[in-house]
Amino acid sequence: MLDWNDLRYFLAVAEHDSALAAGRALRVSQTTVARRIAALERAIGFPLFEKRQAGYSLTPAGEGLLDRARQVDVAASSFVEAAAAELRDTSGTVRITTQEIFAVTLLAPMLRQLHERHPEILIELDDSQEFRDLGEGEADVALRSAVGDRGPGVVGRRICADDWTLYCSRDYAAQHGVPRNRAQLKKHVFIGGGGTKLWHAYSAWLHDLGLDDRIIMHHASAMGMMSAIRSGLGIAVLPCIVADVEPDLIQCLPPKDDHGRSMWLVTHERVRHTPRVRAVIDFLYERLTRHIRQLESTRNAAAAA
Repeated sequence: MLDWNDLRYFLAVAEHDSALAAGRALRVSQTTVARRIAALERAIGFPLFEKRQAGYSLTPAGEGLLDRARQVDVAASSFVEAAAAELRDTSGTVRITTQEIFAVTLLAPMLRQLHERHPEILIELDDSQEFRDLGEGEADVALRSAVGDRGPGVVGRRICADDWTLYCSRDYAAQHGVPRNRAQLKKHVFIGGGGTKLWHAYSAWLHDLGLDDRIIMHHASAMGMMSAIRSGLGIAVLPCIVADVEPDLIQCLPPKDDHGRSMWLVTHERVRHTPRVRAVIDFLYERLTRHIRQLESTRNAAAAA
């Protein structure tokens, strides 16, 4: 089979009339040049050069193919340049999917900074409660919780443990105190909801604690529950990555450490090397891990106080 790379050797020998000079130009040995010319001639079935003591001289057939070889070289160079330009081009749309509470509290300021760095990228942020299939192209990037396998073809980076626990506001605590154990929880009121997926686990946990009759309101999203907590209405579950940096919120109980859930920033292997997707993932991962480091520093300072 013809190795198109051998055309480079053909052009170099044709230009320099010698394997030695062509080797110097290509930064390879004279032997390598001779071997590649021989391989090219075997592939096409006839000689391109007459090998003389003074050097290489093109045969009539070689003369006839020289311009064609030059055209291939120009086309190959154009291909390489176009590929390099494509690699540098980050313009276009990137669709990000995550829960509303993470979109509003975590990603909103980060996406402003992302736009300042990459104004050529158009972000479409999907904070609906519907699961978006990365493999089907329903989104390009997802910030989501996962236990174990993240799905076929899904690749990404772990951010932190996805801890959730109960919070109340400082106003609520001033009026009703802060429950620190299960017995004390029964003296307080709770806000339910958070969406179908969250409510399934949250309601089962409240039921196990015998707190069904302490629920005074339901919100359709975790962001709604956070708003109700801030108002001083009652206690509800929130993600620690969000709530622990809110100065008006107080953590009532430490989160469980055996849930196995982690927060991941993920994409699909089909688009992982697309420049604009790569730019978004790299930027968000750096900002999210910085957020985690700052959160851990705040927690350590509070524990030492």
